[in-house]
Amino acid sequence: MASVIEAYRDEKGNLHHEPSSAIIADIAAALGRVGDEGGLTEGVARLILEKRAAIEKAFGDLDRLEGNSLTVIDVSDHLRVQSISA
Repeated sequence: MASVIEAYRDEKGNLHHEPSSAIIADIAAALGRVGDEGGLTEGVARLILEKRAAIEKAFGDLDRLEGNSLTVIDVSDHLRVQSISA
Protein backbone atom coordinates (compact mmCIF):
# COMPACT_ATOMS: atom_id res chain seq x y z
CA MET A 1 0.00 0.00 0.00
CA ALA A 2 1.26 3.48 -0.82
CA SER A 3 2.12 5.86 1.99
CA VAL A 4 3.27 9.42 2.38
CA ILE A 5 6.87 10.10 3.42
CA GLU A 6 8.78 13.24 4.27
CA ALA A 7 11.90 13.74 2.18
CA TYR A 8 14.34 16.52 1.42
CA ARG A 9 15.59 17.25 -2.07
CA ASP A 10 19.11 18.51 -2.75
CA GLU A 11 20.03 20.87 -5.60
CA LYS A 12 20.56 17.93 -7.97
CA GLY A 13 17.08 16.59 -7.24
CA ASN A 14 18.14 13.60 -5.12
CA LEU A 15 15.94 12.76 -2.14
CA HIS A 16 17.25 12.47 1.42
CA HIS A 17 15.64 11.34 4.67
CA GLU A 18 17.23 14.14 6.73
CA PRO A 19 17.63 17.84 5.91
CA SER A 20 21.29 17.72 6.98
CA SER A 21 21.93 14.94 4.47
CA ALA A 22 20.56 17.09 1.64
CA ILE A 23 22.66 20.06 2.76
CA ILE A 24 25.79 17.91 2.98
CA ALA A 25 25.13 16.71 -0.58
CA ASP A 26 24.78 20.33 -1.75
CA ILE A 27 27.99 21.40 0.00
CA ALA A 28 29.84 18.37 -1.38
CA ALA A 29 28.64 19.25 -4.88
CA ALA A 30 29.79 22.84 -4.42
CA LEU A 31 33.22 21.68 -3.24
CA GLY A 32 33.66 19.34 -6.16
CA ARG A 33 36.19 16.56 -5.95
CA VAL A 34 38.47 16.72 -2.90
CA GLY A 35 41.36 14.28 -2.73
CA ASP A 36 42.63 11.68 -5.17
CA GLU A 37 39.57 9.46 -5.06
CA GLY A 38 37.01 12.12 -4.24
CA GLY A 39 36.22 10.31 -0.98
CA LEU A 40 37.05 13.30 1.19
CA THR A 41 34.35 15.54 -0.23
CA GLU A 42 31.48 14.22 1.88
CA GLY A 43 33.61 14.29 5.04
CA VAL A 44 34.66 17.88 4.38
CA ALA A 45 31.04 18.84 3.68
CA ARG A 46 29.94 17.16 6.93
CA LEU A 47 32.67 19.03 8.84
CA ILE A 48 31.60 22.35 7.31
CA LEU A 49 28.03 21.71 8.48
CA GLU A 50 29.22 20.76 11.98
CA LYS A 51 31.40 23.88 12.23
CA ARG A 52 28.75 26.15 10.73
CA ALA A 53 28.68 28.71 13.56
CA ALA A 54 32.44 29.23 13.50
CA ILE A 55 32.48 29.40 9.70
CA GLU A 56 29.61 31.91 9.60
CA LYS A 57 31.42 34.02 12.22
CA ALA A 58 34.59 33.94 10.12
CA PHE A 59 32.69 35.04 7.01
CA GLY A 60 30.98 37.77 9.05
CA ASP A 61 34.38 38.97 10.24
CA LEU A 62 35.67 38.94 6.65
CA ASP A 63 32.66 40.94 5.44
CA ARG A 64 33.17 43.43 8.26
CA LEU A 65 36.91 43.74 7.60
CA GLU A 66 36.43 44.20 3.87
CA GLY A 67 33.73 46.81 4.40
CA ASN A 68 34.23 50.51 3.75
CA SER A 69 33.56 51.45 7.36
CA LEU A 70 37.11 50.74 8.48
CA THR A 71 39.41 53.45 9.76
CA VAL A 72 42.91 53.00 8.39
CA ILE A 73 45.75 54.39 10.47
CA ASP A 74 49.41 54.84 9.68
CA VAL A 75 51.31 52.90 12.33
CA SER A 76 54.25 55.29 12.08
CA ASP A 77 51.97 57.84 13.76
CA HIS A 78 51.66 55.49 16.75
CA LEU A 79 55.20 54.41 17.52
CA ARG A 80 55.72 52.36 20.62
CA VAL A 81 57.29 54.29 23.47
CA GLN A 82 60.16 52.40 25.08
CA SER A 83 60.56 52.70 28.82
CA ILE A 84 63.87 53.92 30.21
CA SER A 85 65.33 51.48 32.70
CA ALA A 86 67.52 52.70 35.55
